[in-house]
Amino acid sequence: MKPTSLYLPFLAIFFINITIAFAQTATIRGFIYDKSNGEPIPYCSVLLVNEKTGVVSDDNGYFSLTKLKAGEYKIRITFMGYDSLVRIYNLKNGQTITEKLYLEPISIQIGEVQIIAQKEAQKTETRVAVERVSPKQISQLPSIGGIPDIAQYLQILPGVVFTGDQGGQLYIRGGTPIQNKVLLDGLVVYNPFHSIGLFSVFDTDIIKNVDVYSAGFGAEYGNRISSIMDIKTRDGNKKRLSGKFDINTFGAKMVLEGPLMKEKNKNSLTFLMSVKGSYLEQTSKLLYRYADTNGLPYNYLDGYGKISLQTNNGSRINFFGFSFNDGVNYPNIASYKWNSWGIGSSFLIIPSVANMLMDGTLAYSDYKIGLSEATNPLRTSHINGYSFSMNFTYLFGQNSLKYGVEFLGSWLDYAFTNPYGTDCGQESFNSEFAIFVKYKWIIKKIIFEPSLRLHYYASQSALSPEPRIAMKYNVSKNVRLKLAAGLYTQNIMSATSDQDVVNLFYGFLTVPEYLPEKINGVPVRNSLQKGQHIVVGGEFDVLKYFAINTEVYFKNFSHLTNINRYQMFASDNEFILETGKAYGADISIKYNYKKLYVNFVYALNWVNRDDGTIVYRTHFDRRHNINITTSYAFGKNDVWQIDARWNFGTGFPFTKTKGFYPKNEAFSDISQDINSFNESLGIIYDTINRGQLPDYHRLDINFKRKFILNPRSTIELNAGVTNVYNYYNIFYVNRKTNEKIYQLPILWSFSCNINF
Repeated sequence: MKPTSLYLPFLAIFFINITIAFAQTATIRGFIYDKSNGEPIPYCSVLLVNEKTGVVSDDNGYFSLTKLKAGEYKIRITFMGYDSLVRIYNLKNGQTITEKLYLEPISIQIGEVQIIAQKEAQKTETRVAVERVSPKQISQLPSIGGIPDIAQYLQILPGVVFTGDQGGQLYIRGGTPIQNKVLLDGLVVYNPFHSIGLFSVFDTDIIKNVDVYSAGFGAEYGNRISSIMDIKTRDGNKKRLSGKFDINTFGAKMVLEGPLMKEKNKNSLTFLMSVKGSYLEQTSKLLYRYADTNGLPYNYLDGYGKISLQTNNGSRINFFGFSFNDGVNYPNIASYKWNSWGIGSSFLIIPSVANMLMDGTLAYSDYKIGLSEATNPLRTSHINGYSFSMNFTYLFGQNSLKYGVEFLGSWLDYAFTNPYGTDCGQESFNSEFAIFVKYKWIIKKIIFEPSLRLHYYASQSALSPEPRIAMKYNVSKNVRLKLAAGLYTQNIMSATSDQDVVNLFYGFLTVPEYLPEKINGVPVRNSLQKGQHIVVGGEFDVLKYFAINTEVYFKNFSHLTNINRYQMFASDNEFILETGKAYGADISIKYNYKKLYVNFVYALNWVNRDDGTIVYRTHFDRRHNINITTSYAFGKNDVWQIDARWNFGTGFPFTKTKGFYPKNEAFSDISQDINSFNESLGIIYDTINRGQLPDYHRLDINFKRKFILNPRSTIELNAGVTNVYNYYNIFYVNRKTNEKIYQLPILWSFSCNINF
């Protein structure tokens, strides 16, 4: 008898016992919505008045009160900014009641609501090394160009490093962009940031929430070894047609949403669409000639659309799609552009016969990028792929069991010639299959959340078991200790050149199937890239309006594949194996009281790699990073608002140019005459990343004035200044001409937006 078959009888008995237990008890479950627009309200308190126990609603506003005996029950639903709702139910054994409940807004104080929601989540969820970001928080930053953007907010999160105003590269606690997975409604977005690093492809006005997992994430996420950014969008307004028009000195956007049919029997069909674009290249020739007489050469155009169907019991299905495009052109230096598009469908099902949730996603996305430089050959990369996932969640009061399955497939095509003239291109197809299980168990003050992912990479014929764990100990009402750890793998790598002073291009490659038998003396079992995380930290609400969060982390990258920077001939290996380490600590202190919000973040980081020949700092190894942000609202109905942000970061490492030499191209025929060739200028590089760029710092300030036309319509004027004291931050250096391109100079902006 096979060992696995021994477990089948026990599993059958387990699920039979669960079924019998629920058949003998009753359940009250449902969704909680904002009555004004039909949006779900997460983290509502749902209290059983008689029992003096309760639960908190999840991200979808869903709650479930289980194992209730027959009898009368009174439940009270509360959330700051809304009238309390009380319902009375008479339950019978085996009965399941599913409700859609609506809370009436009274005086929506979004800032305080957000704090209350976060505090409720902190008590019942582990949430280690994760930041939840809301549109309100994003709008409390100086909105460069007058448009709040997640790209600007991410830069102030602990452990997050950006290359600066231009380039748009994101590094999270030692992980490169290729090691960060970005999901939009479950669909992979391969490049979420535009060339001008002030803007992402995402419209803040359509975002419901953003979860940024910087380390130690659970088994529901896979195929990345550093971090996850999970973005979820809102459904359209179920009550009326509404929207927003925004025009500013950088670009413009439009958002429209509303019902496609009148809500009937609690069924609804809504739409949500957003279009935004930049015309900075054109306006800068008139408004910002001091920055560049040829204009700031950035263009982008983004579009997103979504249709949502919701049934009377809260089940729903969404259809969505996006198109993101970007381009930048520095005359005689570099031309860079990419485009990305995708379509998908997601669903949430509430079965009437079981106390569970079923959700899933079916999606396809495509991404192309190209970089042409005056001194380097053209580099291009193309990746596209499909994904299908289905998850099942059982709720047992505050405890939960979640498991799921995922299918993935991707095609990659990369073309590149290295500085020695060797073709390093690659074409490949990858298919993957994964299953996971995760259980959350709350025992008095302890939250215990083990999970396991089994990920099979068909192209490498490799099965990767990935155990993970998260824990939290609620020492008291205001002090919480937490820990997370796990194993992670991925089968794609970047084609970045570490010889660039600043990297613009991130191509995609599949890790090669055939590699050396050992990496720094350790046997290699397969070609997968591997990482191990551990994070410990604490949350301290020591004062009434202060929230302090501190974490220490260590990431061990035990297997990394990189382009062979030492390759000179076609017969040489194209790839080398490396190991790496990323470790550090950060602290976040938030103060939020009434109209004043202040956030201080300090991060200390070390990131290095070992290729077997040398140990070197990565080009994104920023030792110290400080962000201070503040927002203050004043005037009647808080119609005035001032926002400010100051960022300081120590300089990035880079590889110095040691010298030059006359370079002859390789002969294609032994009979060719060397005198018939013209020499080109070759570069002699110094030790990798031994140099260091100057420190980076920048101050941004914004002023807002809101005019309230009626309860549903407003006009907002926004004036801002970026890089207030006009500090010259380095961006790009041409190695051969030594021509320097700086980050953005002082830029003023003005915007007007209309909400209705």
